[in-house]
Amino acid sequence: MNTFTAIPIFVTVVEMGSFSKAAERLGSSKSAVSKRITQLEASLGIRLLHRTTRRLSLTQAGQTYYEGVSQSLALANDARDAVTQQQTQPKGHLRINAPMAFGRLHLAPLIPQFLKVHPLISIEMIMDDKVLDMVKYQFDVAIRIGKLLDSSLIAKKLAPCHSVLCASPQYLKQHGIPDTPKVLSQHNCLFYSYFQAGSEWQFKGKKGTISIQPKGNYQVNNSEALYSALLAGLGICQMPLFIVNEAIKTKQLVPLLTDYALPEHGIYAVYSTRQHIPSKVSTFINFMQQHLQDLT
Repeated sequence: MNTFTAIPIFVTVVEMGSFSKAAERLGSSKSAVSKRITQLEASLGIRLLHRTTRRLSLTQAGQTYYEGVSQSLALANDARDAVTQQQTQPKGHLRINAPMAFGRLHLAPLIPQFLKVHPLISIEMIMDDKVLDMVKYQFDVAIRIGKLLDSSLIAKKLAPCHSVLCASPQYLKQHGIPDTPKVLSQHNCLFYSYFQAGSEWQFKGKKGTISIQPKGNYQVNNSEALYSALLAGLGICQMPLFIVNEAIKTKQLVPLLTDYALPEHGIYAVYSTRQHIPSKVSTFINFMQQHLQDLT
């Protein structure tokens, strides 16, 4: 058996933590992946993985082997990327992770344009509001909005992300219009569960920054679900302008506390810190920077 061809499979199994998840990532079957690992162990003459019905774990030999081959695989990927940078036309499979609402509203309309210009690139976009591990899920590039977590990833800003506190006219007619951030304690505040800036809302006024802990009867991990709740008159919410801008223009939603500034966040493309950036990644990022720079 050629052990070199089994190395990416072994590394994927370790990073995904199971044969089934590795098979899904590799576009293969669980039985085929398991068979390749068994063949690899037979070829090396040593067991690399402990297998139970619930989980996989590395043996001591498996840990040593993984540390060596994962570094070698990373070097091989760097060499591949260095070569692909010299391509006159970027090509290859691009795996992208993006938040659900932003991906649907702003990336999805642009991707057909991108693929028409770059027909040798194929795209697989996974939209999920949860921040997924880029290495574990093998994403080439991810879109992140808000405060970035400390990591070894490289981030390039695509556009600013302005937020607005708003509610529907019917909610305000029934419950009144708040005139200070502190009055929000008397209102039903809707909250985005995956808010990267923390659990508090911050308002910058003439006398400094005021922080409040929003309280209400609805938290959800999807911005568009909150948007629907706002339109239905359920409460008040802090929302990205790229979601609610049209509803504000048509007066379906009303901006609140406009004398106070909300923190400005950014929309970023993040990617791993390889020595050479694949041309498919840099081309995608440059395209999105160009087309999203005027995003509201």
